[in-house]
Amino acid sequence: MIQNHSKKAYFAAVGNACIVGLSFLFVKTALAEADPIDTLSHRFTVSLAALLVAVWIGWMKVKVKAKDVLSILPLAVFYPALFFAFQAFGMVNATSSEAGIIQATVPIFTMALAVYFLKEQSSAWQKASIFLSVAGVVYLFIGNGFHLETANIKGTVLILLSVLSLAGYSVWARKLARTFKAADLTMVIIVIGFLVFNSLSVIRHLTNGTLSSFYIPFQKPLFTLSILYLGILSTLVTAWLSNFAFSKIEATKLSVFNHLATLVALAGGVAFLGEKLAYSHLIGAGLIILGVTGANFLKTSKENARDH
Repeated sequence: MIQNHSKKAYFAAVGNACIVGLSFLFVKTALAEADPIDTLSHRFTVSLAALLVAVWIGWMKVKVKAKDVLSILPLAVFYPALFFAFQAFGMVNATSSEAGIIQATVPIFTMALAVYFLKEQSSAWQKASIFLSVAGVVYLFIGNGFHLETANIKGTVLILLSVLSLAGYSVWARKLARTFKAADLTMVIIVIGFLVFNSLSVIRHLTNGTLSSFYIPFQKPLFTLSILYLGILSTLVTAWLSNFAFSKIEATKLSVFNHLATLVALAGGVAFLGEKLAYSHLIGAGLIILGVTGANFLKTSKENARDH
């Protein structure tokens, strides 16, 4: 039975997964017109602008003190700085299938870190459910003809580092969410992302003498639409949703919701890109849904102990 105070958090987790899942369509569109770092800088610029508007009109109330920033800074370093940086450069040398399978291991690393740093406990059935969900993602990619290319070892390592960064963020966010409000955490994350990626982008353009081309992609309406989606929904809104969810749900349980984003991405490909739906997709989807359900709604080891 879901406790009342957790219902909104689960809705937030599902909403987050849906937005992230559809974001892959917009990322593809944006990257067709701009460099990955430029795309990230535009994404966080739009996100910060939307956040400031939300604060100005009273939709979000942010009260972050200087000393609070120092406490939240490690969280922002893990995500978005390290996560997106490792992912962006990793995708240059790794295939999307390889990246997808490696990203599927986030809940496993999160579970290990949560046990060590947060003392979160899970039952054997919950652990099995997490691995079942991971297996579902792997099966989806295998069904799409995945094959490992050892030449992509550099990309594989970078994607793995992005996974560790996201797992670190999940654990740290769970810890900080007990002290800080979701809006405060979101503000620091967005500002750090804005500063990091705009700095990297400007430095790259100054070095190459191409600063005048920084805003050229916005001449394409589809790029502008993609950046608006990525900046407002897939950065600002998802950051708030995940930070809110972490205040109510254990890091191990919440991280497995990342796999639902894979299902949404699959559905988006079928609905908007005309991709074919195969039996392997249905089997993988079933494994993911069973895994997410089991990880979140089976009793933890502590709850089992209390029952006995």
